[in-house]
Amino acid sequence: MSEISAEDAKIITLARSSRARTGAAEGAAVRDETGRTYAAASVELPSLKLSALQVAVAMAVSSGAEDLEAAAVVTAAEQIPDADVAAVRDLGGGAPILLAAPDGTLRATLKP
Repeated sequence: MSEISAEDAKIITLARSSRARTGAAEGAAVRDETGRTYAAASVELPSLKLSALQVAVAMAVSSGAEDLEAAAVVTAAEQIPDADVAAVRDLGGGAPILLAAPDGTLRATLKP
């Protein structure tokens, strides 16, 4: 993988921290058009299941974000579900999505 910017490394770190803090299957973070970041973990309740990336995008929207610069997901999964890519696309247009392993190693960059 190629080098990533310090800002992209930051959102991977935030996503890792969210995942570790809650013991969730995945963590995610997004950066909006003003540079604000939002970090989240996946939610698994009997009546509500949301991926970490869906929660992070929802947090950004509910805080007034109008666009995303980048998103990151830390997970053991090999790919990002289509619904998560769609959530980023809905808010962030072409924002890249960084897929990282639980240890923070960047595995792929998706450009929706």
